[in-house]
Amino acid sequence: MFHPITIPFGAVMLHNVVKLKPGVDSEDVEMAIGEMCNVVKNTYGNEGGGFIGGQVFEHAGFVSEQGSFDPTRKSDDHIVIITYWQSFEQHEKSHADHIFKEKFSQLAEYCSETYELGYKMLWQGSAEE
Repeated sequence: MFHPITIPFGAVMLHNVVKLKPGVDSEDVEMAIGEMCNVVKNTYGNEGGGFIGGQVFEHAGFVSEQGSFDPTRKSDDHIVIITYWQSFEQHEKSHADHIFKEKFSQLAEYCSETYELGYKMLWQGSAEE
């Protein structure tokens, strides 16, 4: 469950921002996210399903003064769910499935807003050893 993932070049990445309602924190949604991620991994994590791997991040509140045009910009509490897929079409097919929709709707009850943006990979690399 908590091990490194390898992302093949050419994969697509979906960046899902889950903004939490006031008074809701990451502990409140931990179970819903875990169940949803488990469904994705176990149901669509094959050649036909196209799921490669994913990561979940909680906004920690810090803003980079070096990498931001406006370092005073703040953000609402949110969680980011990053998933990697063989294709955007496979992602869309999985998320249209009633199994996924049921789990995502449970998470959405805790959210004021969700949106998901797709990206195609242009470069990847790692530090030289």
